[in-house]
Amino acid sequence: MKFKFRFTAALLAGTVLIGSVCCACTPAGNQQQVKTIHIGVSLYRRDDTFITSMCEYLEAAAKKAEQKTGRKIVLNILDSQSNQSQQDDQVDTFLSQNYDAICVNMVDRTSAGTIADKARKANVPLIFFNREPVEQDLQSWVKAFYVGADAAQSGTLQGQLIVNAYRKSPRSIDRNGDGKIQYVVLEGEQGHQDSLLRTEYSIKAVEEAGIRTDKLASSSANWQRAQASVKMKQWIQQFGSRIETVFCNNDDMALGAIDALYDSKVAKKNWPAVVGVDGTPSGLDAIRSGTMLGSVYNNAQKQAEAVLALSLNSEKVPSGFQLQRGHYIYVPYKSITKENSKEYDSIS
Repeated sequence: MKFKFRFTAALLAGTVLIGSVCCACTPAGNQQQVKTIHIGVSLYRRDDTFITSMCEYLEAAAKKAEQKTGRKIVLNILDSQSNQSQQDDQVDTFLSQNYDAICVNMVDRTSAGTIADKARKANVPLIFFNREPVEQDLQSWVKAFYVGADAAQSGTLQGQLIVNAYRKSPRSIDRNGDGKIQYVVLEGEQGHQDSLLRTEYSIKAVEEAGIRTDKLASSSANWQRAQASVKMKQWIQQFGSRIETVFCNNDDMALGAIDALYDSKVAKKNWPAVVGVDGTPSGLDAIRSGTMLGSVYNNAQKQAEAVLALSLNSEKVPSGFQLQRGHYIYVPYKSITKENSKEYDSIS
């Protein structure tokens, strides 16, 4: 399913927003007051594939909620361009313009406390998503929430993809037959919680299954396909066919690794097992083609629905979700392989 990704306001400066109450005509020609809900959304980086998907689903959920409630919902979605100062300014503007709720995809998770304090003083619901803040900061404001997924679970499921393939056919993974899996890791941002947990738990799952591992290299590619491709080319030159598995913290980096394998003309018999996280449409295509062994589905649609529901009513846990520790909604991950990939056709 694809949705047009619209921005209700592209610039903060000079933006004119609809008032909190507007008039609409009924079918009979009469006028009635329609409440308008203003929700500010600040993104860490607009060009991130998963974040783009979340925003598409967020807008779709807003349209659905408008039809159901009769209220007009205005989303103002802004790009912080990986700049925390810019994100802080965006939040300040949302607050100064009396937005009804603010949703933040943090640039720097350690800065969440300042934003939470401002939202608390303004009595505005605050929903962090995708990039989890420090727990103490989240707990500081009763109307602050986090919507995302358990990064450790994604790492475990990613490792299990390798374990299952190994158990089915050991030589499909351990191609040199030395009883160990030689691997490299393409990580997200340095120090980022999801990156650290996905890396740790993916390897842990393999080793706890009784499979020995041999780490060749790891490096940050900042979630980006181009950076991953450059790094993977270097590793191919350095290690060649010794690379048996490529663990990638997201699908974009997995696709970058695949780009490098193609460019380096790596033979099919030497093609390593590549695994990602997110289950993006391009990632699904790679799984179906056999160039990627599998991925872990990060449910952008469900997360977007939870974000919107909390923005509209922070006093009520959204239907179908469970609130943990008073502030957290985690949407479970799911494993994707070539065999079950058709189940995810609706997102491609």
